[in-house]
Amino acid sequence: MQAGNDSGRRAYWLKTLHTWHWISSALCLLGMLLFSITGITLNHAGSIEAKPQVTTHAGQLPDALQQSMREQAGRGDKAAALPAPVQAWVRGQWQVVTGDRPAEWSEEEAYLSLPRPGGDAWLRISLEDGQVEYESTDRGWVSYFNDLHKGRHTGVAWSWFIDIFAVAALLFSITGLFILQMHAAKRPLTWPMVGMGVVIPLLLAMLFIH
Repeated sequence: MQAGNDSGRRAYWLKTLHTWHWISSALCLLGMLLFSITGITLNHAGSIEAKPQVTTHAGQLPDALQQSMREQAGRGDKAAALPAPVQAWVRGQWQVVTGDRPAEWSEEEAYLSLPRPGGDAWLRISLEDGQVEYESTDRGWVSYFNDLHKGRHTGVAWSWFIDIFAVAALLFSITGLFILQMHAAKRPLTWPMVGMGVVIPLLLAMLFIH
């Protein structure tokens, strides 16, 4: 009777672990592929040639919007967003969405940094004559995905994704370890392989990383 209870309990936990293991693996699938591939590209970043493409634009802010910029500068807020009408004008000219990002205000100009994954951009508006300069740098798809890996300039939503992915990956790894433990009696190489997975990185870190 006791053997039957133990067998039933083992079957229950094994089924539960398998369920959580496949659910977490499904949630991790795209993230695992993305972070594994970009781990390779980041590790060999010096060998991957990138040719940044730089695009520049120049324009003239209408008189009414120049006045709006001067009024904003006169309020003394050195980190205020661009006035909404100016944001709309920039978006209409070059499809650039500035949103509520704070600009750097001085007596001569307003300067707005617009970094993004895989590239950078900036916008400068002269308060004296309304001259507008916009420059965008695109470093390509490899740089874009590398920045996703690092969470560089990716925003709140992607930051949440990374956190959720990390939890799912932990669940995937821990349930996998317990499944290994439950099958270890019939698979003699289980613990030597797990041991190698732990010892090899430790030895590499201690012997070759200084």
